[in-house]
Amino acid sequence: MSDPFLLSRARLRFDRDDDDLLQELSAAAWTAEGDHLWVSSDEYLSIERLTHLGGMVYGEHTSFAIGDLLELQNADDEIDIEGMSYSAPYLWFTGSHSYKRSKPKGKDPQQDVQRLAQLKCDANRFTLGRIPLFGGMLHRTCSHPEHPERVLHAAGLPATGEGNALTEALEGDEHIGQIVASHLPSKDNGLDIEGLVVGPEDPEEPGTQRVLLGLRGPVLRGWAMLIDILVTEATPGHLSLKPVTEDGRLYRKHFLNLNGLGIRELCLRGDDLIVLGGPTMALEGEMRLFRLPNIFERTADSLFNQPDDIDVLFDLPFTVGSDHAEGLALLPCLGQPDALMIIYDSPNPTRRVAPDTILMDVFRLPSFSGQ
Repeated sequence: MSDPFLLSRARLRFDRDDDDLLQELSAAAWTAEGDHLWVSSDEYLSIERLTHLGGMVYGEHTSFAIGDLLELQNADDEIDIEGMSYSAPYLWFTGSHSYKRSKPKGKDPQQDVQRLAQLKCDANRFTLGRIPLFGGMLHRTCSHPEHPERVLHAAGLPATGEGNALTEALEGDEHIGQIVASHLPSKDNGLDIEGLVVGPEDPEEPGTQRVLLGLRGPVLRGWAMLIDILVTEATPGHLSLKPVTEDGRLYRKHFLNLNGLGIRELCLRGDDLIVLGGPTMALEGEMRLFRLPNIFERTADSLFNQPDDIDVLFDLPFTVGSDHAEGLALLPCLGQPDALMIIYDSPNPTRRVAPDTILMDVFRLPSFSGQ
């Protein structure tokens, strides 16, 4: 494991002073076309676009309402966006797929006891969607930029009110089925999707892509989990899952030895998977970055153990109560073609350099053979 090498700090400038945005950023992706940084807040029903203005400054903020692009369950529940990934021609995003338990407010002990017994399901959290991205814009529908005869549609995996096709499939799983079916809240080591990467389109089946979802929870005896699915467009605007095993199962499972940490975000560096590991549930603790080589070569349920299958990259600086790393984006910085930007939820107040501006860290990634 190497020491972290901070290349720079990126200045993200938004169009307003809004704590629900600047203090709650949870996912990110970068696109070379237009040199745009796409971010989201887990409190919002939108995706935010920032444009590179020179140096390490991103601004000219534009917001895209997700409900204007694809069908949501309602206009009120948060999506709790926790993962974002660009794989041409789509920008993908995922909600946490989690239940939540009410928090004590610290005013009335008896009421707080009752609040701890209250579970809530926000239907929009069960959203896995993709939106065509072309010309620096998100589109409900448009022609494919390279194959104009092909029409692209924004689409999502249909939700059922208290889940979707993915959670319904996982309810029968031998490892986590009981946890998913019981609706155990995310902060109680229940289901909590916080990482997303998407492979390229299947050349033989345009519109079909392999998707990896990283789980913050549950963590099983210290092993984190990746859920590996194959997603296609069933009808315009609606995604579906395709079987990935001979017996018709709709997902594969990969177990990762991350020293007891859960998965907080994912991104791709070539064929390698970069994993942000962090504490499960509501714990505070150090966060660590890992590398899994040639991730898409795994075509069956598998284990990734250290040191044979996992490289430990470096630990992020740790501050109790702030700077919770939530998002990853690879982008060029100071001559490095794929530096790693870290997006922080609950950023330290010193990062708020202006009411509408927040600083994020950009680290150099270690080189490996062939890179």
